[in-house]
This record gives sequence, structure tokens and C-alpha cells, in this order.
Amino acid sequence: MWFFCGKIMSLIYIRQAKSVDVDKIGEILHDAVQFLKKSGSPQWQSGYPNCQTVREDIKNNVAWVLTVDNQVAGYAAVVIGRDPNYEKIEGAWHDDVDTYATIHRLAVSRKFRGMHLSQFFMSDIISTTYAQGIHNFRIDTYKKNKIVQHIATSHGFVRRGIIQVVDPIDPDRLAYELNL
Repeated sequence: MWFFCGKIMSLIYIRQAKSVDVDKIGEILHDAVQFLKKSGSPQWQSGYPNCQTVREDIKNNVAWVLTVDNQVAGYAAVVIGRDPNYEKIEGAWHDDVDTYATIHRLAVSRKFRGMHLSQFFMSDIISTTYAQGIHNFRIDTYKKNKIVQHIATSHGFVRRGIIQVVDPIDPDRLAYELNL
């Protein structure tokens, strides 16, 4: 535990996900799917993402977890390099030349909701990736996913337009970009 101004604070950090994390990440994603459904969003309602998605992310070294007191509390995939979904946009990217990192599947466990950990998670993802020499970031979300929209804009991401993803329910996604 960390102590700050007489209060006990949790140890919070991010690390690359491991195979032993898959079940816990699966629970987090399942909770996120249910949360999105209750909020009226059709995002992630077609069976994606799932544990196989996470296994592929781990295999590709793009899987990250947020930990709180050594508990897996959040999940995201951070893919560096061109993303086929981002090639065509209704709108325009500010920087379509430099390498960028795309943040996918950002989710925090329901056990930690209300603690603003998604803000910390996003900040740490940006810092860690920036330290690797990546200064451009992209993220997308469904138009009804106000939480991810808020997380993106509160970190300086600018809405650039609409992209299309593979989704049988609704392929349109709001696309955001951050240039540092």
C-alpha cells in the first residue's frame, strides 16, 4: 500500500498481460459487454471481444492490464502500426504519415467502477507508448459509448470522423486521434 496525506492508496500500474490473466480479462470483458447493453449500446454485442481475442492479443504482445493491488482491474490492446480499419475515414486524420498506436478493447472491471481508473489506464498507456517513441494515437468507439468518448477527449484526443469496423450490428465508429 501507498500512503498519501494520511490516506491509504492502492498500488496501481499497468503491465503486459500474460496467459494466466485470460480468465480474469474474460470476466472484465463480459462485464463490459453487459454494461454496454444496459446503456443501450449495441457495441460488443456480437460475441466480440472474447477470450480468444485476448489470447491473440497476448500472442501478438499487444495485451495490457491495469492492476490494482496486484489484481487485474482493466484490459486494453495497444497495437502499434497501421490498422486496416483506420485506412478509410469519413473525415481526415491530422497525421497520416507517422506511426501510430491504436487503443482497442479498453475496459475496467465492474469491481472498480467509479474510481476513475480508466483515466489512469489511458494516461499510462499513452505514457508507456510515448516512451517507445510513438507520438500519435488513435481510438474508436460506438456513437452511444459516451464513456469512451469522454475518456478520449479528456486526454486530448480530437474526433476526426467515422471509420468502419467489422461488426454485424453496426460497423460505424467515431474515430479519435491524439498527436503529441
